[in-house]
Amino acid sequence: MLTTIFSLLVQLISIYSWALIIYILLSWFPNARDSAIGQFLARICEPYLDPFRRIIPPLGMIDISPIVAILVLRFATSGLHQLYYWII
Repeated sequence: MLTTIFSLLVQLISIYSWALIIYILLSWFPNARDSAIGQFLARICEPYLDPFRRIIPPLGMIDISPIVAILVLRFATSGLHQLYYWII
């Protein structure tokens, strides 16, 4: 049971990381964020990215906050793995 919960959480974080990557790549294409997929990804990604954008200012025209946001998700995954090994 516990293994299933941890694997589900890790899988959800992985899927969300990919959603963030796709959302970030959509910014490279004109009007891609205006599509149905772009709007859906904006609804699920922007609430997570906003706090990072408030803390980390853009460097010229480059916004590095999504990179930090993805790294935080990676650290969360590592933390979940470590927690799982401590419990088991």
